[in-house]
Amino acid sequence: MTRALALWLGGAAALTALGVGLWDGTNLASAVVAAGWAVTAAGCHLVGRPAVARWAILVAVLQAAAAVWTAAVPVAMAGWLAFALALPDGELRSVPRRAIAAVAAVLGAGLAVLSGPPSLYGLAAVVAAGTGATGIILRCGQASPRQRAALQWTGAGLLLAGSAGATLIGLYLLLGVPANPLTWLVVALVVVPVGALLGHVPATAHVGDKALLEAVVAAGFTVMIASVYLVVVLGLGRLPEDTERDLLVSSMAAALVVAVLAFPLRVRLLATARAITGRAGVPPEEVLATFGARMSRAVPFDELLLQLAESLKAAMAPAGAEIWVGSDGVLHRTLSVPDLPTARLELNERERIVVGRTRVGGASWLAVWMPGLLSDDGGPIRVAPAAHLGELLGLIVVRRPVDAPPFSEADDQVLVQLGRQVGLALHNMRLDSALQASLDELRRRNEELQASRLRIVTAADAARRAIERDLHDGAQQHLVALSVKLSLAGEIIAEEPGATENLFDELRADVQGTIAALRELAHGVYPPLLRNHGLDHALRSAARRSPLPCSVSVDLPRRYSEEIEAAVYFCCLEAIQNAGKHAGADAAITVDLAATEALLRFEVGDDGTGFAAGDAGHGFVNMRDRLGAIGGTLTVESELGAGTRIRGEIPVETNV
Repeated sequence: MTRALALWLGGAAALTALGVGLWDGTNLASAVVAAGWAVTAAGCHLVGRPAVARWAILVAVLQAAAAVWTAAVPVAMAGWLAFALALPDGELRSVPRRAIAAVAAVLGAGLAVLSGPPSLYGLAAVVAAGTGATGIILRCGQASPRQRAALQWTGAGLLLAGSAGATLIGLYLLLGVPANPLTWLVVALVVVPVGALLGHVPATAHVGDKALLEAVVAAGFTVMIASVYLVVVLGLGRLPEDTERDLLVSSMAAALVVAVLAFPLRVRLLATARAITGRAGVPPEEVLATFGARMSRAVPFDELLLQLAESLKAAMAPAGAEIWVGSDGVLHRTLSVPDLPTARLELNERERIVVGRTRVGGASWLAVWMPGLLSDDGGPIRVAPAAHLGELLGLIVVRRPVDAPPFSEADDQVLVQLGRQVGLALHNMRLDSALQASLDELRRRNEELQASRLRIVTAADAARRAIERDLHDGAQQHLVALSVKLSLAGEIIAEEPGATENLFDELRADVQGTIAALRELAHGVYPPLLRNHGLDHALRSAARRSPLPCSVSVDLPRRYSEEIEAAVYFCCLEAIQNAGKHAGADAAITVDLAATEALLRFEVGDDGTGFAAGDAGHGFVNMRDRLGAIGGTLTVESELGAGTRIRGEIPVETNV
């Protein structure tokens, strides 16, 4: 409701100002500008920019007041400056902007009350315009794309209004036209609210940079033409007479029209000339510029190469354009226009080096290095290698019919530049692919590491519980029984000293059993044989404890680090225990260890019942985790009725 009321008030103020202006022609220009601000307010409200619309309504009301009461012009200028400072989102977010707006409002009100001379109004207008333009320029670099578009459109309006004002003042001072320059100066300001509105309308906001560029070009042409005619007037040494003044004004207008139409007319004339000379289509230079612009955007690489091939065919290759991509001397025809079947090209080491360092090649060069690319019709052909730092990554092939003119030096230069850009794009794509693969591998390894850490913690807890259980059920029971028998022995000795011989034999047996249980438990934690004598003795000791026949073959040139030997020992021990549980009563186990300079390999096999693929248990996961912690790998091979083979490899070159 508040927005609708504000829009209605702004529109009513603009219409009132227009009415007053029509009644009094001296204020018509200001009324037109007020109406422009009212339209801008309505448009910003419709596109969802209420804050900007409120500022536009304020400026429209102030401008309408200036149309009715000339003394209010300084206040209107303060409103213009506040609007520029509030861009692009209609908020005075920083303290400096709020301070400048407040100072401008106070000074504007003071000038309105004091009714200063017109020259002071002009100076205030120049200062306000300069301050607003500076603020817009400073905020452009930090603004988002949408905000930057609003700033650029407003800046384009300010630039056009400023160049028009400078031209009008120059014309008036030198030629005395127009008769009432102030009216035209005010009318020229209407492009500012129009630009502000176009910067917030979605249909036009995205071309804000182009609008600003065109405004710069137009302003530059205008200032240049005015400067040229200023030199002409100064050359006369006097002010022109009436007839001369009319001639100068007409010629200036003609020059401005020619300047505006020069560029589009040149493009049209060049297209006509190419059609006459048989070279109609897209200029080769435009292909290069277009490809460079597309590379900077988020265009899929396949689509980018297809657009390049289509542009090359339209610009310089009527018989077709091809893009070859590959590496290590093997190239594939990725795409072609018109469409051709896939093809493969292999280059040896010398050919790859020569082709990668060539700028561009023709038919004679191809006959030596890549004769497979030559066509049967013998038409003009050019090949530009797509290389990066001497590495051949692709080829650009363009062809013309037999009766077509040969390729020019300009065509070759464009192909060389395209080859460099395509080579850089292919290199970057390979880097992106390698980076993505590395990230995927790191992500996979991180997931495996987290799972492995959880399994290790779980296994450590399980191992502690097993040790506690073994101590409680084994050694502790032996010690309890031994304590009971010792108490009994003391009572028997006191009553019947000669009846203790059998009891001491039992105590000796219990002590030996306790020692054996503790030794067995210690072997499960970390066998002393492994620490003192290495894998050979430790595995042979484990083989003797196996419930199945187990043979051990160890061919190692030296001892290895504790981490490596412990990992191999416990993996082999786990495999032997698994075989003893699941291979069957008639199975036999073999353990083989061997090493090279870089790898230590072990294999634990049995000829038992085996198991189906996918039935590997938790023990194999523990073995993989143990080996993976030191960079090793584990392979399990098993089939029902064909036994099981467990192989492990550990790099030892850097783990001596």
